[in-house]
Formats: sequence, C-alpha cells, structure tokens
Amino acid sequence: MPTSNTVAPPNFLLDPMLSAWLREDIGRGDRTTDALTSSSALNQAATVQAKWVCKANGVVAGLAIAPRVFQLLNPVVTFELTADEGQRCERGQTLALIEGPMNALLTGERVALNLAMRLSGIATLTRQYADAIADLPAQLVDTRKTTPGLRVLEKYATQVGGARNHRLGLDDGVMIKDNHIAAAGGITQAIKQIRDRIPYPLTIEVETESLRQVREALDSKADIIMLDNMSSQDMAEAVQVIRRQSDRVKIEASGNVTLETIRAVAETGVDYISTSAPITRSPWLDLSMRMAPLQ
Repeated sequence: MPTSNTVAPPNFLLDPMLSAWLREDIGRGDRTTDALTSSSALNQAATVQAKWVCKANGVVAGLAIAPRVFQLLNPVVTFELTADEGQRCERGQTLALIEGPMNALLTGERVALNLAMRLSGIATLTRQYADAIADLPAQLVDTRKTTPGLRVLEKYATQVGGARNHRLGLDDGVMIKDNHIAAAGGITQAIKQIRDRIPYPLTIEVETESLRQVREALDSKADIIMLDNMSSQDMAEAVQVIRRQSDRVKIEASGNVTLETIRAVAETGVDYISTSAPITRSPWLDLSMRMAPLQ
C-alpha cells in the first residue's frame, strides 16, 4: 500500500493543536505525577524508559506526530520508532521506545496515545477499504466529514491507510451539490454562474442523482461528475454515457459505500470512490505505554 509519500503536518500546524490538548488534559497541573515526583525518593527529572505496544492487530498511524507531544513538555525526550508509519502491527508488538524525564512521559502519555489510537483506527479501516479494490483502477478518496479541529490529522490518517484526500476545505475546489443546484435553478445555471468567478486552476465537480442530471453536467462541461447514491446498474450506465461523450471527465461514486459494496462500485468503471466511513465509522486501535521499572 503506497504510504511512503505521506507527509505528516509540519510542527507550525501541529504545535497549537497539541498544546491546546495538553492544556485541556493538564489543567492546573498533573496532580498524580507532580505529587509523586515531588517526594524525596523520586526525581521528576530522572531519565526513564518506556515502550509503546500495540494491543490489537491493525495499521499504525500517528507515530510521526506523537513524539511532538512529549517534546513540547520537554525537548530532551527521544522517541525511537520500531515500526513504520502505515505498517500493519500485531497484538503485543512494540512500536516505539521512549526515553526522557519521568514527568514528561507520565504527563504526556494520554494525549499522545489518544491521538495515535484515533489515527491508527482510521488508517486501519481505510486499509480495509483500499485493499478491497486494490486490483482495480478506481481510487479510494475521503470526504469532508471530519471531526471539527481534527480534519488535517484525520485526512493524514486516511492517506496513511491508502486513500487519497478529497477537498481539504471549501477553497480547494468547486463541488456543486444538490442544495447548490436547487439554489441556482439547475446544473446548467449553477455551472454558468460559477465558472467565470473562480480562479483558473480550480476544477468543477457536480453531484448527480440521475442519468438526466449526468447528461446535463456533461453538456455543461463539468470536469468531474459525481454519481451519488445510484444503484450499481445505474452507475454502470452513467459511466458508459460519460465515456461515450468524453474521456476527459473524471467520474466519482459516492453515497453509503460499505466494505460489502465498494468492490461492486469499483467494477462499474468509476475513477474515484469517496466515502466518509474510514473516519466516521472507525473504532480506535488500542495502544498502551509501558514504563520500565526504576532500577
């Protein structure tokens, strides 16, 4: 699965988010760790070692981001990966070795693990969807159905799992949906009003629900035509209609795509299949941090 070209968000984007989550969790102080390390027997700056362990089979994501959580608490923390981002992990497998001050590791543990478990869950389900159509030309893409504030990271996780990103935001491209069509009075009117008002590089995608709308989108020179909530039979017919008229127009299928239906959708000949399921329906992948006993 092609994950090697997936790049984690840069620190200038990550740091404000991670810092906010640390503030939420720590509040006025880590009562447990602060009290423990203030005793004469323990030194909060003492260097300790820990490891991250996978507690269920899945695809790991977030290992490229989690170290930053600890480093914001103390930059001397080291995080050595023993598994690659996007790698399938098995229960009991060690994913990373961590070393640093005790208070930084204990205080940052939950935020870092929560983030990696959420992203790994998304990557795991995404990989299942991608594997189901891996031998077919259709490409899996995600959607804008994301958790507010987490979009960049959740879409990063779908890439790790093997999907391509759809629009990151409303400024990435034009997608004319059913409510836009209703507001404009039709597909033709919507495209005509929008085409001359957008920057040159942007493409125009139109959501269609019938063969009539498909033909209207074609006649109006849409760049991408989405086949929304169509049956496999109607979808296959729509693909033929589009291909007879143009080999330039890209075709996207969407609407209630499941692991059970995605292959049949891909076999209709569409170029892309978009689904929110890897983000909206994925359970977390269980990970844990285990600290080595003090000597």
